[in-house]
Amino acid sequence: MFFRAIIKFFGQSFYLDKVVYYIAGSSVVLYIFSYFIPVLYDVAGTVLLLLGVSVLVDSFLIFGKRYALRAERVTAERWSNGDNNKVTLHFQNNYSFPISIYIIDELPEQFQERNWYRKERLERYSEQEIVYTVKPLTRGEYSYGNINVFVKGPLQLAKRRFVFPAAETIKVYPSYIQMRRYHLLAVNNRLQEAGVKRVRKVGHSMEFEQIKEYVPGDDYRTINWKATARKKDLMVNNFTDERSQQIYCLINKGRTMKMPFEGMTLLDYAINASLVLSNVALVRQDKAGLISFAENLDVFLQADKKPTQMNLVLETLYRQRTRFLEADFEKLYSVIRNRITHRSLLVLFTNFESMDSLQREMPSLKLIAQYHLLLVVFFENTELKQLTEKKAETLEDIYIKTIAEKFAFEKRLMVKELHKNGILSILTSPQNLTIDTINKYLELKNKLSI
Repeated sequence: MFFRAIIKFFGQSFYLDKVVYYIAGSSVVLYIFSYFIPVLYDVAGTVLLLLGVSVLVDSFLIFGKRYALRAERVTAERWSNGDNNKVTLHFQNNYSFPISIYIIDELPEQFQERNWYRKERLERYSEQEIVYTVKPLTRGEYSYGNINVFVKGPLQLAKRRFVFPAAETIKVYPSYIQMRRYHLLAVNNRLQEAGVKRVRKVGHSMEFEQIKEYVPGDDYRTINWKATARKKDLMVNNFTDERSQQIYCLINKGRTMKMPFEGMTLLDYAINASLVLSNVALVRQDKAGLISFAENLDVFLQADKKPTQMNLVLETLYRQRTRFLEADFEKLYSVIRNRITHRSLLVLFTNFESMDSLQREMPSLKLIAQYHLLLVVFFENTELKQLTEKKAETLEDIYIKTIAEKFAFEKRLMVKELHKNGILSILTSPQNLTIDTINKYLELKNKLSI
């Protein structure tokens, strides 16, 4: 049993480097030529003997210590969808000599990466870290496997395999990295650094904040004459943006949102944008809510600005999945009419690929717009845009370009059709979705449209 265990251990952990096979193959060639040149027979035997001794010495060195190498994987408990997430592999070399290592980390199956490896050199009694990034493109659970490390000894002839149990499951959430970035900029009133436009405020809000002394540049119309008489100095009323307005993100989970763009579906882009918009709204002291729907209502999260609201939005968005049926906008209107009693800003993330699909839903959209400020956000087809900009050289290219221009023109017609019916809209590419949506939200607040 003891010898069987040793054989099993070496069978799973012991490997020879390809150099050994090259040298052994050369010895075989020497043996063949020794039929014609007898002196080569002794040379071939000497080479094999030295090779065998060298392999034994190298094996003894790398197998002489039980816990000669340690490795662990360090990463966050959850990842951000669509962003680069850092993963760190930490190694500790307990050998008394430098070693070369070949690392294979068993990545989650969602990445479909079967050739991931790293080669490193560790000095004796040293520690080293290897940092790499992964970019998940779908939400859900990602399961890691073990860390496999092949160690070469000083003679580079034998290899020892270490398998470090490191199985773990990581949840991929909507892009909270993007959310944190916009949160910090919104708190410091520096959203312009992320590409958000500075919009001139039209008029002023009627939500009173305080009375303060007049300084050059204050609006004369805000002078408080009673306070001025008491203080015997010019005093003005200071107003702030209206707060506690309700902002709802409406996410269509129908089949039109299954369309992929750079590895992510339109639904995931909409979810990431909804997360950021909800967070910016809460920073601006508005109430953020969420509705997701397909053929039926899936989620209704009442608009609120309580401290736990952002976590509720994040956990709710994490569970959303695309449906393959048509979305029912009539049921959406019924829910909005019955459950949202105050006038709110409704940001509808959806997609229309033809004018007919828009016309089918237009009656419901017009009914919603009667009671709330409706902003329809849909996507331009970036693949068609590339085709329209491509130079046509053949008759087939002319045909393809003409059809692409027709569909692109139809998208612009949809914007005009929505505007004609008193519905706000944004036609944007997936990569500009978040910026364009926040720009429109801030524009509406500054115009006091909400």
